Amino acid sequence: MFRNVAVISRPGADSRKPETPGTRRALETLGCPVVEIQEPGTLDGGDVLKVGDTVYVGRGGRTNAQGIAQLRRILAPLGGRVVAVPVTKVLHLKTAVTALPDGTVIGYPDFVDNPGIFPAFLPVPEPHGTAVVCLSDSELLISASAPQTAAMLRDLGYDVTEVAISEYEKLEGCPTCLSVRVRCLD
Repeated sequence: MFRNVAVISRPGADSRKPETPGTRRALETLGCPVVEIQEPGTLDGGDVLKVGDTVYVGRGGRTNAQGIAQLRRILAPLGGRVVAVPVTKVLHLKTAVTALPDGTVIGYPDFVDNPGIFPAFLPVPEPHGTAVVCLSDSELLISASAPQTAAMLRDLGYDVTEVAISEYEKLEGCPTCLSVRVRCLD
């Protein structure tokens, strides 16, 4: 979602492509405009990180240049700026980085191809500390496999809830993969 427009991704893995029709039906019931990434473009949700009006998109194994170009064309009229980010060390961008409520991008340095792309980058001490879900301006959700990162974030003034998801982490899953945030605008 960007502003009131829903963008249906076109997954890079064939096994995930059947997910999009159900997503479209659910979004249409909300009454918001819906657009889709079209072939030959691919765009995986795990490669999309929105920070304010900037949308960072990982260019790697699941998202291609055509998908990024289509997203750029969709979001530009809405005031969105799309920044392509090389992703060669992990499956998805949000395995390498996520953002705190203040817009600071956090990431495990060994997973990030070029931290200089982000205006504010804060390294975390553990691989599983890269993925946080912002529940509010002061509350974060993080994997229990990243206790040092959780402590670091608490020291920055955040309320942090740790969740045990080690079985998902074996396949590069993380809290962002297992979360769908819905924000209603009045």
